[in-house]
Amino acid sequence: MITLVVNGKQFSVDVEPDMPLLWALRDSVGLTGTKFGCGAGLCGACTVLMKGVATRSCQVPVSRAVGTPITTIEGLSTDGTHPVQMAWKEFDVPQCGYCQSGQILSAVALLSKHPKPTDADIDAQMTNACRCGTYYRMRLAVHRAAALLSGSGEKP
Repeated sequence: MITLVVNGKQFSVDVEPDMPLLWALRDSVGLTGTKFGCGAGLCGACTVLMKGVATRSCQVPVSRAVGTPITTIEGLSTDGTHPVQMAWKEFDVPQCGYCQSGQILSAVALLSKHPKPTDADIDAQMTNACRCGTYYRMRLAVHRAAALLSGSGEKP
C-alpha cells in the first residue's frame, strides 16, 4: 500500500510503485479532474501541484509522491471560488475544457511565484497545450486573478 496526501486528505492505494501518479489519482483515488492527454509530459492536461509546484503527473511514479502534498483541481476550492477559477469564468476561458484543470493549476503555481506576471512570464511558465487556442483569454484571466489575489480588483 502506498499512502498519498491529496487535497489535504490521506489515501492508501494498492498500486505498483512505478504507476504514474495520474492513474493513481484517477483510478484509485477517484479524482478524475486530472486528465490524460499525451502520456509523455508534453501537453500538461495532467498537471497537479506537488508542494505548490506545477507537475505533470503522467511522468511522476506514484512512489515519488509519497509524503508530498498534492493538490488537484478538486482540491483548489470546494465551490469554484478560488480567484483563478473565478477569473477563468469571468473571461470564458474554456471552450472544450479538457485542458483547463491543468491550465488552472499551472496558473496557480505561476501566481505563487510571480504575483504580477507579465505576458512574457505567462507565456514562459504556462506551457500547457490548448487545442482550442484560448491562450489570449488565459492571459487575461491570469492578470485578473493576480488582481483578485492582490486585493486590487482591477481588470486587465
